[in-house]
Amino acid sequence: MQPSPKPAMMSRSEVTLMCGRYTLTVDFQVVFERFGFQTARDFTYTPRYNIAPSQPVLAILSDGRVRRGGYLRWGLVPSWAKDPSIGNRMINARIETAATKPAYREALRRRRCLIPADGFYEWKSTPTGKIPMRCTLRSREVFAFAGLWETWKGPEDRILHSCTILTTAAAPSLASIHDRMPVVVPRELEQPWLDPGLKDPEAFLQQLRRPPGDNFEAYEVSRLVNSAAVDDPRCIEPAAGQGQNGAPSSAGTPHRDESPSEGAPLPEGGMGR
Repeated sequence: MQPSPKPAMMSRSEVTLMCGRYTLTVDFQVVFERFGFQTARDFTYTPRYNIAPSQPVLAILSDGRVRRGGYLRWGLVPSWAKDPSIGNRMINARIETAATKPAYREALRRRRCLIPADGFYEWKSTPTGKIPMRCTLRSREVFAFAGLWETWKGPEDRILHSCTILTTAAAPSLASIHDRMPVVVPRELEQPWLDPGLKDPEAFLQQLRRPPGDNFEAYEVSRLVNSAAVDDPRCIEPAAGQGQNGAPSSAGTPHRDESPSEGAPLPEGGMGR
């Protein structure tokens, strides 16, 4: 197994311009029971408290018959790209334009995925500076972002599987924090989104553009999350002095201690068209 890439480091201004950090803190069994997927024999899982761009992220794909889970690098690298560093600027794709942008339109037609999460961070502007907020479902349940993925082939047979997360207008309960948020796929639309036989993905986006409702809430967390080098339970603890309303119930327990490597392969057949 190759070593994991170094944590992505972004300035505060860069963090606040995009949906650039999220969490998946629950035990693997919770994710498995929620989404139901196969994995490769060497698959490993560790709860994450501050997932950042350029890192491997858990994604779920389908060939129309079987769901498969594996790791993609966050930051989509189009198959035609000359330099994979372009992925650093492509962690998000606006749902309003994904169908027309050259970097995303082919992936939208053929390579869609679910990216499990149980929260994401946004930075709220205040007179005293940017405040990190963790956004979760009120139920604290795991959910899925709408993702697109690609495979890039480079020199010396290097293969890189990467992804981007679609974004949309923020839910009413989060709009005061940031005007954008990741697209959360309603549970009843997860299978159609994964279906490689989906006839008109562009039209399907209209269903995902519907206001996400008021199922989300947010609470202030420590500025530790500003650094992607910090990835532990402290990231999701309510900021000092904040009331317990909206505080997380508990952190997940590790499934395994290993971290996935960059470009870790998906299970056999996971890259189905």
